[in-house]
Amino acid sequence: MNFNYYIPTKILFGPGKLNELQKEPLPGKKALIVTTAGKSVKRYGYLSRLEKILTSKGIEYILFDKILPNPIKSHVMEGAELAKKENCDFVIGLGGGSSIDSAKSIAVMAKNEGDYWDYISGGSGKGKPVENGALPIVAITTTAGTGTEADPWTVITKEDTNEKIGFGNEHTFPVLSVVDPELMFSVPKELTAYQGFDALFHATEGFIANIATPISDAYALKSIELIAKYLPICVKDGMNIEARTNVALANTLSGLVESTSSCTSEHSMEHALSANHPELPHGAGLIMLSEAYYTFFANKVPDKFIAMARAMGIDVDSLNEEDRPMAFVKALIKLQQECEVQNLTMSSYGIKKEEIPSLAQNAHKTMGGLFTVDPYKLSMEETEKIMYNAYK
Repeated sequence: MNFNYYIPTKILFGPGKLNELQKEPLPGKKALIVTTAGKSVKRYGYLSRLEKILTSKGIEYILFDKILPNPIKSHVMEGAELAKKENCDFVIGLGGGSSIDSAKSIAVMAKNEGDYWDYISGGSGKGKPVENGALPIVAITTTAGTGTEADPWTVITKEDTNEKIGFGNEHTFPVLSVVDPELMFSVPKELTAYQGFDALFHATEGFIANIATPISDAYALKSIELIAKYLPICVKDGMNIEARTNVALANTLSGLVESTSSCTSEHSMEHALSANHPELPHGAGLIMLSEAYYTFFANKVPDKFIAMARAMGIDVDSLNEEDRPMAFVKALIKLQQECEVQNLTMSSYGIKKEEIPSLAQNAHKTMGGLFTVDPYKLSMEETEKIMYNAYK
């Protein structure tokens, strides 16, 4: 019962909320719009809708549309140079987690000297303080996966060293976020599942983390409940607005979990996988690790696992006491089956079993901080064992 709470983001949540951006005061006169190199925000008209809103408000804008699904440092530096050159006074991330994360990192580097990795803690980062803050950030999310619209975190890969590391501070909270489930209709079935599980694991990791608080627990359990109930519907029928809205809410709640608790080492392990194999979607990597990861931890914090099983709709009181913690893992496997992602394999993304020791070392070296918030301190050997057990 000892915690601090600081989330300064105004969130516009619900179907049709992008239209309300028209009435909102925005934090500047010239925006850098950050989107991915993909076509979806253009094809489905999200970018043109944003541009019309900005134009009607007399706000100029420049487009930076090079961001990759696993965003990289060189694009952060390029985007920041463009923002400085064009005198942009705020940044808009439009798209999924990669666009919004990149917008946050670009906002930092548009106001601070040197290299982005100068400010990263972990791996080869120098851990310097961010003395000049960041440009104001507006987040418009078109996916339900990372919760980045409700937290300060951004994950970027330094591509020459395969280091994928999270970063954030009080300056990287968005000042304004739009969560409009209607923008998520266009997300394909497969990505809907991957992103939904990413949100789920933000909630479950934040719940079992040793720095969890009563606030983060409340957010986490509701997020888990909503994903268990509505993600399978979303995957089967992407146009179901009720399901899309509830999964979007679960995602935003998972971001609030990340603002009040933390991810654990499951994310460190996945970052090692996708840093070295960037074609691997982050959510897919987490799914691959999850059964082995949560099986290992089930008896370390049994009460937490029982509470998560209850949130997923399991009648744990009808089970033998020794079976109750693993009821969550069984519910997790069932959810993966319902979402048709139970057969994902590392080998199909070119990950070799003999890489596991070096991947485990990468996880500890680059994002060792998340191992310190685990409910049990993993050794290197135990980390490898989890990854071996997850390997297919």
